[in-house]
Amino acid sequence: MTVTNLDYLAAKYAQDVIAQTQGVDKSTVENAITKVLGVLQEQGVYACFVFALSRARSANNESQSMQAIVSEMAKLLQELDFAVTYEKDAEATLKQVAEHITKDLERLLLAKDVLEQMLIYARYGAKARKDMVQDTPTENQQQGA
Repeated sequence: MTVTNLDYLAAKYAQDVIAQTQGVDKSTVENAITKVLGVLQEQGVYACFVFALSRARSANNESQSMQAIVSEMAKLLQELDFAVTYEKDAEATLKQVAEHITKDLERLLLAKDVLEQMLIYARYGAKARKDMVQDTPTENQQQGA
C-alpha cells in the first residue's frame, strides 16, 4: 500500500497555479482563487469546476487565472487517479468530474478536501506574492528621495 502525502500535493499544485499566473495582476489572481474556493466550499466539486471552466473560457481579465486553476485542479486529481483532465471541451471535463468523482461519496469527499487545501495554499501564495511586491521599496525610497 502506497501512502500519498495529500498536503504535499496540495502545496505542489498551489505553487504551480502561482507560477502560471506570474504575468497576471496579483489581485486578479487572488480574487479568482477566492471565488473558486468559495464555490467549492458552498456548492461542491462539480459546481466548482462549472464555475471555473465558465470563467476560463470567457474573455475577461481573470480567464488566465481560471485556466491555471482548472488545469492544476485537474492535474492534482489525475495524480490521485481520479481520471480527470482539463479538456479544451468543457463538457468533457465536466463529464469526467461527474463520472469519476461525484458518483462515489468517498472519492467526492477526498477530492473536495484536497482541492480546498490546494486553493487555500494558492490563495496564501497569491497574497504573499502581493505583499512582497508592495513591501519592496521603490527606487526613489532607496535613494532617500
